[in-house]
Amino acid sequence: MKLSEQIVLVTGGARGLGKETVKAFASEGAKVVINYFHSEEAAAALKEEIGENAVAIQADVRDEQQVRDLFTKARENYGRPITTVVNNALVNFKFDPVGKKNAADISWSDYQIQLEGAIRGALNTTQAAIPGMKEAGEGRIVNIGTNLFQNPVVAYHDYTTSKAALLGFTRNMAKELGEFGITVNMVSGGLLKTTDASSATSEEVFQLIEASTPLKKVTTPEDVAKAVLFFASPWGSGVTGQNLNVDGGLVMD
Repeated sequence: MKLSEQIVLVTGGARGLGKETVKAFASEGAKVVINYFHSEEAAAALKEEIGENAVAIQADVRDEQQVRDLFTKARENYGRPITTVVNNALVNFKFDPVGKKNAADISWSDYQIQLEGAIRGALNTTQAAIPGMKEAGEGRIVNIGTNLFQNPVVAYHDYTTSKAALLGFTRNMAKELGEFGITVNMVSGGLLKTTDASSATSEEVFQLIEASTPLKKVTTPEDVAKAVLFFASPWGSGVTGQNLNVDGGLVMD
């Protein structure tokens, strides 16, 4: 399916990487669903910027019924089911290398918060999307990961573990859904400059990353959004169950 024919849900789509992903799809003519939880004003502003090809819908991705209601509203708005899902929402996390909890302090509840956001959120959107994607005869699911689970230069225990689990989720879903023409992939960015989540990261850390990457640059939300578009586009139709690092070459696998 051409990008211009797709109806794309981006969770956490009002800010940061989500916002840039929404804008990237909209620039290709896709119709977008901007999901938000708390960022109502930012979502409304982004919808206004894009115009008639965008709708903003509030939902907590951890809540199954709210997600199903979101899919119903999106279908009522566009007259067709969602064909593409980008699981980007990040729940209550900051990339703060100084203030983070260490191995002795991290609690199981900290892990649960991130697992609920990453895995439960992706499970809810994926299950809600399956009927419409089967109806369309194809679908695209792109999960947002991180290069930190392959190279934990900062030990963000709860966040990184949840994203490692998300890769397992991605590959299992890819295995089962492939026969319906649905691909499931992951895009793992490096630390992004700059989003709300990375606002606590010092300039020194960004400089260190820049010096360490072959491309001599810090990854931007726009860089990652372009990779998401690849997996959603016809050019990515033969790829599923894969994890693509978009980090300037910092992690090579």
